Amino acid sequence: MKQSVKHLAAALALCLPFAAGAHDVWVVPSSTVLSGADSWITVDAAVGNDKFHFNHAPLRLDGLAVTAPDGSAAEAENLNRGKLRSTFDLQLKQSGTYRVAVVNDGVFARWKEDGKPKRYFGKPEGLAQAVPAKADELEVSQSLGRVETFVTAGKPSAVKPVGRGLELAPVTHPNDLYAGENATFQMLLDGKPAADLEMTIVAGGIRYRDQVGEIKAKTDKDGKFSVKWPQPGLYWVEAGMEDAKVSVPQAKKRRLSYAGTFEVLKP
Repeated sequence: MKQSVKHLAAALALCLPFAAGAHDVWVVPSSTVLSGADSWITVDAAVGNDKFHFNHAPLRLDGLAVTAPDGSAAEAENLNRGKLRSTFDLQLKQSGTYRVAVVNDGVFARWKEDGKPKRYFGKPEGLAQAVPAKADELEVSQSLGRVETFVTAGKPSAVKPVGRGLELAPVTHPNDLYAGENATFQMLLDGKPAADLEMTIVAGGIRYRDQVGEIKAKTDKDGKFSVKWPQPGLYWVEAGMEDAKVSVPQAKKRRLSYAGTFEVLKP
């Protein structure tokens, strides 16, 4: 049932606005910890060959979802899609922790029509109109992906689970991470612990290293995993899997992915 994110990325890119192929996707805020409320941040969102470097394509923001500390939806401003990255501004009007995510649910279908191969990539609601009633050799898969980061203004607040798809639920607060210290997180699948899930953690700056230096972890029966941060900087945390829980009638499997950006501070 499991499959690495490297292989999942291509399928996700077809169904979602993450035109990523085998590339990485991320969102990076200009700051992750700010003092007081009513501050501003700018967020970069991109698809790249090297993590946190804008060298391939912008990340589409169709599925942008920002959750304020009180659980309400916060509105991003000045959305822009450039050649290599997308950007937007966010005013932190409340004190506490914001969840900044791009979340998308899509389907990939392929079939034959009059002997010719056909394909559909898009939203589930468009599938019925795109695929004819008598499609031959129809194969449909559903993909649900989340790319996110966390930003705190003033005092950190609890981050509530979304309850849909593959997501990270903090045990250690995501804006209270320090080099040389252990942090613990919990991975959830549709709100329940995701056990035996393989996690990959990579520090930024890989284009300057001879080796990527991946940190591998695996969730326990409660969906929890821990990591000891080797140094300050940005980190990319990812996971991917497959299951059979689909919401599209024709689909037989669902591919899920998670990618989060975290900043580790000096102790």
